[in-house]
Amino acid sequence: MTIYWILFFAIAIASWAVSASLESKFKKYSEERTTLTGKEVAEKMLRENGLTDVKVTCTPGHLTDHYNPATKTVNLSESVYSSANVAAAAVAAHECGHALQHAAEYAPLSLRSALVPAVSFASKWMTWVLLAGILMIESFPHLLWIGIGLYALTTLFAFVTLPVEVDASRRAVNWLEESGITNRETTEMASSALHSAAYTYVVAAVGSLATLIYYILIAMGRRD
Repeated sequence: MTIYWILFFAIAIASWAVSASLESKFKKYSEERTTLTGKEVAEKMLRENGLTDVKVTCTPGHLTDHYNPATKTVNLSESVYSSANVAAAAVAAHECGHALQHAAEYAPLSLRSALVPAVSFASKWMTWVLLAGILMIESFPHLLWIGIGLYALTTLFAFVTLPVEVDASRRAVNWLEESGITNRETTEMASSALHSAAYTYVVAAVGSLATLIYYILIAMGRRD
């Protein structure tokens, strides 16, 4: 399976390159000032879209921003929450894009939310089941297939996540320009930053699929 080791190496390089590009763009666009902080951008976007029941909170860490549909909270990292720049505005608007998806019952987001319990269970056990399945492939081959099933859930989740992230970014960029938070030049910056963020999900999904296929080939006896 030399071809797969080459593929995994290529995916690792791509992941590093995308992450480096993302960090570089966010650092660069953090120097482009806006009139509102990330918190204020999020509150304005939610308010203008009639989402008065969604709260904006500050969460510790770097790039830990996320929307929690269970609690209806837009959670912004410390640097995004209090900063007034293009990068912070893009991230804040993107997370609010998820809130808009939730309110509109956007199908891919609903599917992703429905998958969360199963994926959490699969993520907890799949590594151990796969390892045991490989070690016991001769005496108990079904165990490896169980592990593959668990891994397939996480792969499905990765691919379902792609349209969710792309759509949230689209909503964010459109609103930023329409609301006047960004102008033509800075809108392109926000779009560029969010596209780089989306690429991380693409690389993760492709890597997950490649690994899934690798385990399937092992289960089918193609280990040479």
